[in-house]
Amino acid sequence: MAEDKGQAFFRLLSSDLCSPLSDTRNTKPATCNSPMTSLRHSLKLKKGGVISIVGAGGKTALMFRLARELSKDGDRVLTTTTTKIFMPTRKQSSIMMISESAETIVQHARELFRRNSHISAGSAILHLKNKLKGLKPETIDALWQSGAFRWIIVEADGAAGRPLKAPAAHEPVVPQSTRWLIGVVGLNAVGKPLTDKWVFRPKLVANITGLPFGATITEEAVAAVLTDDKGIMKNSPPETMRFAFLNQTDSEERLAIAKRIAQILGGSEKAGFTRVLIGQTLYEPPVKIYYP
Repeated sequence: MAEDKGQAFFRLLSSDLCSPLSDTRNTKPATCNSPMTSLRHSLKLKKGGVISIVGAGGKTALMFRLARELSKDGDRVLTTTTTKIFMPTRKQSSIMMISESAETIVQHARELFRRNSHISAGSAILHLKNKLKGLKPETIDALWQSGAFRWIIVEADGAAGRPLKAPAAHEPVVPQSTRWLIGVVGLNAVGKPLTDKWVFRPKLVANITGLPFGATITEEAVAAVLTDDKGIMKNSPPETMRFAFLNQTDSEERLAIAKRIAQILGGSEKAGFTRVLIGQTLYEPPVKIYYP
């Protein structure tokens, strides 16, 4: 259902993070409820800004988990997308606004923040697919310039539910106001065949990694997708801090895989990452280790 630019449609619904986290330069884990355990600390989130999330294998879960953490601290948070995402659940976001107009979103957001510090917005609801259509990147830039939000978190890429991808020419759709760019990969892809079942746009991944179609996906292949100029971190605006989030480390085996990928990224001259995070967006702790 598309909405008029000057109007907004709202969905109002009734509406915990604690984990050990180690900086690899310091073997002492952070204590429970320490600021060191938070996504805010791990991603160096301080003064506010636009955070865009790209890649595959946990973008939506990371977006809403981060929004929950920031809004619990009292910050005014907007979650949105420049592509399409499934409609947020009640747990993910209790207030939804539908409008194409930045002016309209800002106007109503100031009122909505009196009842909840986290709202979501999109330009339309695609009812047949149960999806939220996103905003134009220029609209998100205007929303940030309005000063109405402390944080805007944007899912700026699509992966059709696969744990790994390479972007097409038109992807990712990253707003120019982005200050933090987080590239997500799902470690469930490692050891699996390079096919459509596990990879979104496998031919593009094959071009980047040199692996033939159907070959086993390796740690080196995942690192290449993160570092290549045509990989998931492309279209990064100038002065943006770049983070890699190695997701789905819900076993010792995958944690070891993540550490090997982090070592490869650390030795790559063209990686350019501010920090590499190893974690699991659906479980505790969300971040297990970060480098450096």
